[in-house]
Amino acid sequence: MPRRRDTPPPRTGPGEKDVLRGFLDQLRAAVAAKAEGVPEPRVRAPGVPSGTSLLGLVRHLTHVERFTFLGERPRDWPGTFRPRPDETAAAVLAGYRAAVREANAVIDACTDLTEPVARPGGTPPSMRWALVHMIEETGRHAGHADILRELIDGSTGR
Repeated sequence: MPRRRDTPPPRTGPGEKDVLRGFLDQLRAAVAAKAEGVPEPRVRAPGVPSGTSLLGLVRHLTHVERFTFLGERPRDWPGTFRPRPDETAAAVLAGYRAAVREANAVIDACTDLTEPVARPGGTPPSMRWALVHMIEETGRHAGHADILRELIDGSTGR
């Protein structure tokens, strides 16, 4: 597959929430793009000794989005990296996009980044913390996805 040029940083509105959401959305789109078009079983095949796969990364990030912004705690965090045999790549990607839409609705409704986000148990973090955390989490896994996709078919770039 030919190399693609990297996209520049996103253009955002001037507000803090606009900037944070813009960078997060760019990373989310990059993660989804890395898993799109990869045929079965390669999309779910572990690419490294730890067992990480492209589909597993998308599935995990779906759970992180749902936990961070919607307060839905998974029963088994390590299990979020393992797609079930009955889950298709299309279904996992659709689930990720749905989680992002729902999370964005929560973000959009927030008028003060110091307000807490929904979180079961404990002290909930502020929306600012949640956004920065999701940028870090999604960025880290976007880098993993870059490497896995390059190992699969040589594709690089965002």
